[in-house]
Amino acid sequence: MEKSDAATIEIAETSRERKGKLPFSGAPAAALGRVKAARGHNRGIGIFDLILRICAAVTTLAAAVAMATAEETLPFFTQFFQFDAGYDDMPTFSFFVIAMAIVTGYLFLSVPFSIVCIIRPIATGPRMLLMLFDTMMLTLATSASAAAAAIVYLAHNGNSSANWLAICQLYSDFCQKVSGAAVAGFVGVGVLILLVLASAIAMRRH
Repeated sequence: MEKSDAATIEIAETSRERKGKLPFSGAPAAALGRVKAARGHNRGIGIFDLILRICAAVTTLAAAVAMATAEETLPFFTQFFQFDAGYDDMPTFSFFVIAMAIVTGYLFLSVPFSIVCIIRPIATGPRMLLMLFDTMMLTLATSASAAAAAIVYLAHNGNSSANWLAICQLYSDFCQKVSGAAVAGFVGVGVLILLVLASAIAMRRH
């Protein structure tokens, strides 16, 4: 009798131990680990986003300033005739300056939202807002840079079919500045593309 009682007690204790061990007892820990990993991943993307945002703002600001200061007056002029070239002589270049100024202002204003994404890496609202406006600014910067590049190409090479003469042989300094501004604009476009991709990756991790 003593042996059967001991065996019964051992079986009862074993069954209680098995009942106490839930099959999904490790699920909360695994879910918590995934949340921590996603948070660390998104925080890294947020830091990368902040660095890219500052670089893009500096680049677009440099493009706007370079274009806005592009001006040259030819040395051979008289009291009544002056030959000069400025960015405001061409509406396309004026549009480029305005567009890059808007993009630069937005990028600087968006820095606090980027910092919020670093502090709260799981928050989807600020990230979605940045992704939306980054895409809009990317479209604006791309259109302005492409239009400016087309005019710069005509300034360098002209168009014989339309009887447009190349002016860069005369206005070399002016052409150098507007060419540099167009290149800086496309660099800004490239950084904005990286910003949109970083936001998309961060949103995918949520």
